[in-house]
Order: sequence, then structure tokens, then C-alpha cells
Amino acid sequence: MTLAALALVLGSAAVHALWNALLADADDTYATTAVMLVSGVLLFAPAAALTWDVEGEAIPFVLASGALELVYFGLLATAYARADLTFVYPVARGSAPVVVLVVSVVVLGAGISGWQAAGVLAVAAGVVLVRGIGPGRGSDLALALCVGACIAGYTLVDDHGLRHASPIGYLALVLLIAAVPYAAVVGPAAMRRAATPRAVLAGAGMFGAYTLALAALELAEAAPVAALRETGVVMAAVGAAVLGRAPVPAARVAGAVVVVAGAAAIALG
Repeated sequence: MTLAALALVLGSAAVHALWNALLADADDTYATTAVMLVSGVLLFAPAAALTWDVEGEAIPFVLASGALELVYFGLLATAYARADLTFVYPVARGSAPVVVLVVSVVVLGAGISGWQAAGVLAVAAGVVLVRGIGPGRGSDLALALCVGACIAGYTLVDDHGLRHASPIGYLALVLLIAAVPYAAVVGPAAMRRAATPRAVLAGAGMFGAYTLALAALELAEAAPVAALRETGVVMAAVGAAVLGRAPVPAARVAGAVVVVAGAAAIALG
């Protein structure tokens, strides 16, 4: 991997962690998510128009991915309303590649390497460290795992859909499908209250993270890019520990590191 590709993918990971941190810190995560989605659609629109290439075969995948994204953002807003970034983010991001791997093996008949098997175990161990040993937080953990399942779901759908569309045009349609019903449910009054520069910045971060990842994929193979993007989990945990308003247990930071190692093993295996 070239230094340019490395810089792009690490930048993508950092921006992804940033917009999640902005959302997690919002007073109203539901309304902030609505503002973020609408901002993201508006930012994607010019780039989508300039690079438009969406075939008819992509539409079923766009609809399926849009539905999954709608559920994803609803669950993510709920998760951040109940638990903090350093709990939700590692579990959601780390569990997604595990679900993708399991579906690929069970449904699609793909093989699994020793490294990938070890990665699954590492992610599981990391999740335990993030959650902590003992009773409690079971519902929060289940919610974060559901977020991860949604990420896995739209990842598998998009893998097929992007064969029939340009990436930015495809994602613009997907976000539009998610944004319209989500914003309608939240309502204009709540969105006006949540329409702060931080919320718009979060929407810009969503667009920026995806664009940087696409640029990295132009210069490097998908597996190392996917593995390095998981470093955002550690960035979020360390950033919260250093700059956060509440102390972050050392075990949770360690768990985030283990989750990243496991996700990287799955991606590179």
C-alpha cells in the first residue's frame, strides 16, 4: 500500500469516527440523525449528478440497501441515546465483518481461513472487554449488535448493487430512500432544533469518510483498505478517553484494540 493510500484510508477512518462522535454527543440523537441524513443527501447530490451511472439492474439493490440503512440509522440513534460512543462503536463496527463472514460461509458457501477464524474469536473477546464482565448492559449490547448486523446487511447488498452503478450515485439514492421517511417521522420542528453546525458537520463527515474510502480503493486492494478502516474504532476510543467528558475504562480501550485486530484478520484472511 502506498503512503497516499494509507493516508486516505486512515483519514476515512478518522472522519468516520468523528461523525459518530458528533452524533453520540448530541442532545437529541434522533433529530440530529435526520439533519445529518438530509445534509448528506444534499452534499452527495452534485457529485452524484456529475458521475451519474446507475443501471436499472441496480434499483432492487438500492431499495434493499435503503431499507437497511433506514433501520441502521434508527438503531444507531437509539443506541447512542442509551449508551456512549466507546461502547456502541466498537461492538457495531467490529461485529459487522463477523456477520458478513458467517453469511458468506453459511449462505454463499465461501471458505474460511485460519486467520479469519482467529479474527472471529478476537472480535468476540474484544466485545466482552468493551461490555465488561458481569451482569447488566445486555440490552445495550444487543442493540449495538443489531447495528452491526445492519452494517453487514447493506455491505452484502451493496457489494452486488455497485456492480451496476457508480458509487456516489448509488449511495446518493440509498441515502435519499433512508432520509425521506426518517425525516418525515422525526418532523420539521425537531429537525429545526437539531439543525446545528455540529449536525451538519456530521453529515459532511459521512460524505467525506465515504469519499476518502473510495479514493483509497482507487489506489489499493479492498482487503487492506477494509482492515485499516477499522482503526477508527481505536481512534474513537482513544479520543473519548483523552477528550471525553466522562472517563473511559482502560479495558474498553483495550477491547477496541482487540476488535480492530480481529476485524483486520477477517479482512486480510
